[in-house]
Amino acid sequence: MRSMILVLSLVLGLLPLAGVGWILASGMIALWPLSFTVDGLFMSLILLTLSACFLLNAYWEARDRGLIGKGTAARKAAAKPAASSSAKAN
Repeated sequence: MRSMILVLSLVLGLLPLAGVGWILASGMIALWPLSFTVDGLFMSLILLTLSACFLLNAYWEARDRGLIGKGTAARKAAAKPAASSSAKAN
């Protein structure tokens, strides 16, 4: 079930980026010369916010599963000295 949340978060994080690409391609926002419509500006801000929320959730899910970051091997290695030092104290 947790892997489905990760995949769903990635898909829902990438779809708004495709919408921003469409806004740029349709000319609602032009980079040179800089011009934009109010609709294009606010829609792109809303889509970028949605994308950031879902991609941040995907990052947290991947980090919790050990897919990115230090991983589970480093966590286990860090937990062993703490457990052995508490056993020596007794």
